[in-house]
Amino acid sequence: MALNLTTAIPISLLLLFLFVQSPHAVTGDSPSAYDVLQGYNFPVGLLPKGVIKYDLDESTGRFHAYLNDTCSFSLEGSYQLKYKSTISGIISNNRLKDLSGISVKVFFVWLNIVEVIRDDDELEFSVGIASASFPIDNFYECPQCGCGLDCGNGRVSKLRIKSSFSSF
Repeated sequence: MALNLTTAIPISLLLLFLFVQSPHAVTGDSPSAYDVLQGYNFPVGLLPKGVIKYDLDESTGRFHAYLNDTCSFSLEGSYQLKYKSTISGIISNNRLKDLSGISVKVFFVWLNIVEVIRDDDELEFSVGIASASFPIDNFYECPQCGCGLDCGNGRVSKLRIKSSFSSF
């Protein structure tokens, strides 16, 4: 079946539009670490700004995300967070487990965050001996090393907490 001019032009325009709209087709870039998080149903704000590269074994979910340097910040009235230059773990839909490279200061002690589970519109963070849940909308924006969230105005945002880490 031969295409006539009136059907060939719209099809060509549609294909061109789809090609131009696809960032991978134009640039050849792979998805960012933030895109990968979203692909597993997590918000981008679980990682700070500045992830320079990552690797992911899609068959096992084992990943590594790399920052230029260590990263730390405080969230007003809440917690201090620290990221090592390499963050690793296993990712699956709605679950990050066997995490290393992320710690939170609870009272006067630094504890490693070992698991994050998404349950509807909440994220539960586990340090092994305790856990805390937070509304997912706290994590729609990536924190910035040194100042956390809302760095432009010199303040840090207060993290809305559903339940705090319980004591030992």
